[in-house]
Amino acid sequence: MREFLAASSCLVVPALVVGLVLLTSSIKLLYEYERGVVFTLGKYSNTREPGLTFIIPIIQSMRKVDMRIKTADIPRQEVMTKDNIPMLVNAVVYFKVVNPADAIIKIEDYAFAVRQYTQAALRDVIGNSEMDFVLTEREQIAESIKKIVDAETSGWGIDVESIKIQEVELPAEMKRAMAKQAEAERERRAVIIASQGELSASENLRKAAENLAKSKGALHLRTLQTIRDIAADPSEKIVLFVPSDLGRALGSLVEGQTE
Repeated sequence: MREFLAASSCLVVPALVVGLVLLTSSIKLLYEYERGVVFTLGKYSNTREPGLTFIIPIIQSMRKVDMRIKTADIPRQEVMTKDNIPMLVNAVVYFKVVNPADAIIKIEDYAFAVRQYTQAALRDVIGNSEMDFVLTEREQIAESIKKIVDAETSGWGIDVESIKIQEVELPAEMKRAMAKQAEAERERRAVIIASQGELSASENLRKAAENLAKSKGALHLRTLQTIRDIAADPSEKIVLFVPSDLGRALGSLVEGQTE
């Protein structure tokens, strides 16, 4: 009897240990941002929600899927635009899993696939656009890339939130050419502004002359006012311009007095 009890105790302890291990492995904890994709004998069964969940050991297995938004950097790469200008472009894509089962079953590594597909779409979109459009319409370029990537990845259970083009680098020769173009453009604007100022000044002078011509004494008053302003500084010399008809009248008066 003692031998039977001893043998039984030897079997019970390992059984309890095995049972404890199986019970522990059957209990799974899912955080709020996680979902669990359960497989039974290799086949998809269901998707578990956050919290404590139980699976059948050996028969069932579960893979956790992070539902938070992920960030994937698209490495800098050289892209040839439609007008044959090379440029270095890098971007970043924000995406998240919306269907955990599809993200696990339909694609092996969805994060790597999203990066590769975004990189290919970026090359295609920029390759079909001209340089000026790429430099001035980054948001539109990014939106076009997003539509292409989102249309493909939606079947993988992935939703692309947004794509941002971080940096566009041009060759040094193109930068110098664009700097010269910008400088010429600024000079052209400066000349236009100066000419517009001259035109406005001439219009104002014409109006002032018309107003002075309406009154006979206005021009003389303006002349006297100018002389007064100049005379405030003793070092200034004042030169008076006498009309020709006044000079002839004074000459006639002097000749009459001599006779």
